Amino acid sequence: MRLFWERGYERTAVADVVAAAGVRSGSLYHFFATKEDVLIAVLEAYLDGLAPQVMDPAFAASEDPVERVFAVMDGYRRAILSTDFRYRCPIGSLALEMQNASERARELVNRNFQQWRDAVAGCVRDAMPELREDADPDSLASFVLTVMEGGVMQATAERDIARFDDSVRHLRYYFDSLKRR
Repeated sequence: MRLFWERGYERTAVADVVAAAGVRSGSLYHFFATKEDVLIAVLEAYLDGLAPQVMDPAFAASEDPVERVFAVMDGYRRAILSTDFRYRCPIGSLALEMQNASERARELVNRNFQQWRDAVAGCVRDAMPELREDADPDSLASFVLTVMEGGVMQATAERDIARFDDSVRHLRYYFDSLKRR
């Protein structure tokens, strides 16, 4: 995943994967017939790791379901800062290159996004007693994903965490506006 995340799928050669894995090309081709097969395995692994590596630790930070959403966002903020603005959402970055990929690769990118949205929508559903009746958990989860992806992209491009922080602050304002009065 690291190579695809850092360089992008199109700019990562099989030779790069071989070198990073420390194996011979024959060994790699024994398990993966094509570079896209490597991508499929990476996307499947990321899908399996999303909950335990991203969502579960963030959700453990708070009992409050809305605060869990913001704990997820804080995890991305920390990733941006700890990588000196080199962090990009791995799935978001790959999604931009998937127009020529196989149906299976596009499906896995979409499943990763859907799993992310489902986790956030679950938090919103848990918060519904505190939110207005017209709050739509699935739409809010898509909005949160859009804020995260856009905030990460802007902060990374401009090397300025304020872009991410501004996006998250306005997301909080929006959640606050949905509270029952």
